[in-house]
Parts: sequence; C-alpha cells; structure tokens
Amino acid sequence: MPERIHRVDITDRARIALRRMIDQHGAVLFHQSDERFGGSTPVCRPVREFRVGGADVLVGSLPWHTEFWMSGDQYELSKHAHLTVDVAYSGGTLDTSDGVRFTLRSRLLTDEEAAALAARPPPRTGADRLA
Repeated sequence: MPERIHRVDITDRARIALRRMIDQHGAVLFHQSDERFGGSTPVCRPVREFRVGGADVLVGSLPWHTEFWMSGDQYELSKHAHLTVDVAYSGGTLDTSDGVRFTLRSRLLTDEEAAALAARPPPRTGADRLA
C-alpha cells in the first residue's frame, strides 16, 4: 500500500512536546502567518483562544486532531513545500515546563508528491469553517 502524502508532518520530539501542550492547555492548533512577521516559528494556541481567518488555509492535520493553518499569502509562497514541525529549546508560544518552542523546516515537494497533492480537491480555508 503506498504511503499517504501529506503537506505537513511532525518529528517524534515535536510530537512529544505537542502531547504535553495538549495535556496542559487542551486542544491546540498551529498557525503560520506571513513569513516576514512569523519567520519559521508557527504559533501554537489553544483552539478556544485562536480564531482562524477566512483567508487562512488548512495545510494538514497532526496527531490528536491538531490542525495546521497558514495565512493565505503564506500558503501561496509555501504551497510547493513539505513542512515538518520540530522543536527548539528556548521558550515558546505557550509556556511548557520543558521550555520548547515549535519551529518549521521545509523542503520542496518531490514531483510525485506535487502530482498527488494537485490531484486532490483544494485545501479547506477558514471561510469553509464559517459556511
């Protein structure tokens, strides 16, 4: 069976940090805003405290139904990239006892990944959530 292709994945150590975040704060989501404002650090916020904008794009889901959203402009710049959520140790967008912050690594999609993703329906947007 072929491996399912995703736009976003997570490292094992980021998965552990994500689980801790969820245990401390409840359900969370990631949001990557415009590169000039956010750099490679996605915001991780409790779902109840973050409002997804109408132009935001759902890039994918991570473990525990954790959605990864991106601003529409940032998605246009990044739609040919595969993203991997990782952690860096130096404080974060949510306070964790182990002092981690999430970070993103990216690489270009392979031709096979790009073709598979292009064959799918377009990703959901924040406007779809409001409809």
